[in-house]
Amino acid sequence: MSFTFLLDNADPSSWKRWMKTGLFDGITTNPTLLKRARQPCIMSNLKALAHKAETLNCRSLHIQAWGKTEEELTSCAENIGLIPTSDMQIHVKIPITTIGIQSARKIIKCGIPVTFTACYEIKQVLIAAALGAEHIAPYLGRIDDQGRNGKAEVIKMQEILYKASSNCKLLIASIRDINEIIDLASYGINVFTINENLAQNLLCCNATFTASDLFEKDAENNSILRINHQDK
Repeated sequence: MSFTFLLDNADPSSWKRWMKTGLFDGITTNPTLLKRARQPCIMSNLKALAHKAETLNCRSLHIQAWGKTEEELTSCAENIGLIPTSDMQIHVKIPITTIGIQSARKIIKCGIPVTFTACYEIKQVLIAAALGAEHIAPYLGRIDDQGRNGKAEVIKMQEILYKASSNCKLLIASIRDINEIIDLASYGINVFTINENLAQNLLCCNATFTASDLFEKDAENNSILRINHQDK
């Protein structure tokens, strides 16, 4: 089983900083993240952002479509899905609402990968699997905020998809603690989108940093000893 981490962010400066670590396979965005990053939620800017992501070796970019009607949402989703790229795959994120489902059905038939987003209930994975969506994104932390057990419900979603032999995969969002990833990974869940703070936490281990510093000091001291030995 391989793991896929996606950076949940719409700021190209953050992309540049984190994509070079090699930790992230791709990036996820939505209109809220775009607003937070002061990035216009317009098609011309999304194309420019996609180009920037690809130059940073991003392999998959999940961009959310918007629209108040099925026609508007479908048109937006098609335009996003058709953003030209070389090696990077564009995934269209669509909220799992009534018009979202109707729109996604058309987009999937066009061969464009769809990620259903804003998943709050177990029953919604049945819809994603039935329509052939590539991913569905449960909002783990926000499910907990509703007074339910987000972890237990996400695990149940995974069991349903596995037993149905569905190709749809969970893309876990709204993660607030690294231990949530560890727990869910033990159940075979392996696609997660995380923000910068969680990424920093994931890479942080003081004991490892201390050991690394010691290795560097010993390597430096050993090189001095080697030079002295050669002089003799």
